[in-house]
This record gives sequence, structure tokens and C-alpha cells, in this order.
Amino acid sequence: MPRALLVLFLGILVTACEPDGVASGTKAIDGAWSKDEIVEFKVPRLDSVQPYDVFLTLRNNNDYPFNNIFLIVAMEFPHGKVVADTLEYRMAAPDGKWLGTGIGSVKESKLWYKENVRFAEEGDYILRISQAVRNNGQVQGVTELKGITDVGYQIEKASQ
Repeated sequence: MPRALLVLFLGILVTACEPDGVASGTKAIDGAWSKDEIVEFKVPRLDSVQPYDVFLTLRNNNDYPFNNIFLIVAMEFPHGKVVADTLEYRMAAPDGKWLGTGIGSVKESKLWYKENVRFAEEGDYILRISQAVRNNGQVQGVTELKGITDVGYQIEKASQ
């Protein structure tokens, strides 16, 4: 139960600190993030004229063994079109210090995904995020990625 309270508190804190945030969501990862686990969010309906910036949010702890992360992110549009990207983000500085923010061993990283996006189609948008981390020199992905505690997204009004 203490972890749930911490996640709730962090969610409220992050939302309160983001005045331009219009939509967000977070899902906890229980123990390890399986390479087959897709984290899915239904994006609420947004103003179709307003441009938005879309971010991914990750929380990691000291169990995370890498200095970067690879993600496969797909946005499904209401009429069936899917745009998928394979993305790499740096999680730690060369000296090993985590780049995210936060107090204690859990750090949150706010990562750019898309900028100046307009949600012009009427209907539901679905955002899907999966991990695609591999060890150097290996073809197979990491089957159970430890150290990622939460995966989320945040949509903000774009600064024009």
C-alpha cells in the first residue's frame, strides 16, 4: 500500500507542477517490464485546433541496469492509421547519475515524443508503449527489464 500512496502523491505533484498539462496517465510496472507487455492509454478528446506537445514519462529506480532505454511507441488514430516509432532516450549521465528528477532512489524522466501535434480526427486515440531494450551484441531483447517502476504520458498545450 505505501507504493500506491507514493505513486498517487507523485501523480498529484507532477500534475500540480504542470500548468499547461491537459492530459496525462501513468501505469505502474509490477516488478519488471516484460518485453511482451504493452502499456496502453486512451487519450481523452482534445481541442482539434490546438497544437499539443506529447511527452512520455518514465520512473526508474537504482535497479535499472542501463544508461539508456529503447521504446517502441505507437499512436493509433481514430480511423485506424497507426504511426509507430522506435525511440532511444538517455537515462543516465556518463558518470552514472540519473538524469530524471525526484527525491531519493526513484527518478522521473519527462521525454519528448511529438511536438505541435493536432488531434484533428474525431474519435479515440490510443497510445501504446513497449520496451525494446537489448544487451550489446545480442539480438534477443531483454525479456524482463528491471528498474522501471512506472510508464506514462503527458500532453501539454504547445507554446506557439
